[in-house]
Amino acid sequence: MTVRLGRLLPSLAGQSPWLQWAILILLSIGCVAALEALHLPAALLLGPMAAAVLVAAAEGTVRVPPLPFIASQGVIGAMIARSITGGILAEMLKDWPMFAVAILSVIGASGLIGWVLTRMRVLPGTTAIWGSSPGAATAMTLMSESYGGDIRLVAFMQYLRVVMVAVAASLVSRIWAVPDGSVAAGMVWFPPVAWVSFAETLLLAEIGVAAGRLLRVPAGSLLLPLAFCAVLQGAGLLTVELPPWLLALCYAMVGWSIGMRFTRPIIVYAARALPVILASTLSLIGICGLFSVILTKTAGVDPLTAYLAMSPGGADSVAIIAASSKVDLPFVMALQTIRLLVVILTGPSLARLITGRVLKMTP
Repeated sequence: MTVRLGRLLPSLAGQSPWLQWAILILLSIGCVAALEALHLPAALLLGPMAAAVLVAAAEGTVRVPPLPFIASQGVIGAMIARSITGGILAEMLKDWPMFAVAILSVIGASGLIGWVLTRMRVLPGTTAIWGSSPGAATAMTLMSESYGGDIRLVAFMQYLRVVMVAVAASLVSRIWAVPDGSVAAGMVWFPPVAWVSFAETLLLAEIGVAAGRLLRVPAGSLLLPLAFCAVLQGAGLLTVELPPWLLALCYAMVGWSIGMRFTRPIIVYAARALPVILASTLSLIGICGLFSVILTKTAGVDPLTAYLAMSPGGADSVAIIAASSKVDLPFVMALQTIRLLVVILTGPSLARLITGRVLKMTP
């Protein structure tokens, strides 16, 4: 690993920033296309991130300016708020004890795995705790930096699990259920836009970003836009409007910003930690699979619905799989979405609690 990675990708040291950006954009398009062809989730984020890692490994020096990175977090916060609908809340309230137990079980299992990894000192600081959080991969990655985590390694853990969960869920759906015959429509990048709602969404998201910065709220650039948009949407005062092309641009900004931070030493570090990270991810997937069996036996939920609902992360990819299978889609999305919200709200406290416990136990 001491061999310069630039031998596979010509060195960009000293090259014009315009050339480096052109290479980065072309690599990003290629990576996204490859991931989409493999039907892997989060391609719009993972593709630019992978491209940026390659450019950084080739000694590229371009960086995403702070303002676009922060503004993109506001848009992503609004996107998360869009998924918190009244129908999902109604589904949860109907069987709230079962939802509470299911959500706390998965969060507890991920917290235990994060504690073990932190105790083993596999990863620095609170990184293992944020990386083990079950869901809200983008939110956890962005929030981790404000709470002592290494954003690069958290991203590595989170998105590795997103891919593994998606693959596992796809295999299980093929084994346990017959597809309903529906085919997901292709992405329409430039659909008609409700311009008033679009302007209101952007304005509110960036007001949230500004408030987060002004009040110095940890991860406020993500959390305050999420809160503002969710509250106004729930009150019927806002329709969150975010066209795909804007989300793709914001995902690229976030992916580039994270990927460009991967230096050669951090790539070597991640490679060395890979076996333990894989083992922890497979353990979490297995534990959640066991929870789905318990949910099926105790609540009468069909096996595939239970498995998809309990899958630890990748709500967007789980939604795509669930939509093409004969499952209780509202139940799956209600549990996934509410857990996402709980994970976002409890993540900082859980990280502090586990880190404090580990420090007390350390000689």
